[in-house]
Amino acid sequence: MIHYSLVCESDHKFDAWFRNADAYDQQSARGIVTCPICNSVKVSKGLMAPSVSRANSDKVALSIGHPQQAQLREALLALRNKVTAEADYVGDRFADEARKIHYKEIDPRGIYGEATREEVASLIEDGIDFMPLPNVPEEHN
Repeated sequence: MIHYSLVCESDHKFDAWFRNADAYDQQSARGIVTCPICNSVKVSKGLMAPSVSRANSDKVALSIGHPQQAQLREALLALRNKVTAEADYVGDRFADEARKIHYKEIDPRGIYGEATREEVASLIEDGIDFMPLPNVPEEHN
């Protein structure tokens, strides 16, 4: 997986994960990479700094005071609510169900649930597209 900082034509900044650089290029060319704030498809890669992490780090990335933080929080909450309202909750069977859908063993449908780090790594290795469901903290937390 690759993490990109993105910016739309209205200068809204946001992050997204892609399977690889080609996946970003293909999705961008098809017009399916959109700004979560204004839905613009005119999105480009923003300035990024290399990320260095420790394997057992317990630190969490945080943000405060950005002028569009409330808008982004609402957009993430709307996305989460849409997914949970329209997709099937499969609990800890997420990896198994995602594989069945990917390999066309069952009819395709939206699903969400939980997976271990090992299951996530295995899905990535198998080239199965998925994305983390945004965890939106309560306002003022």
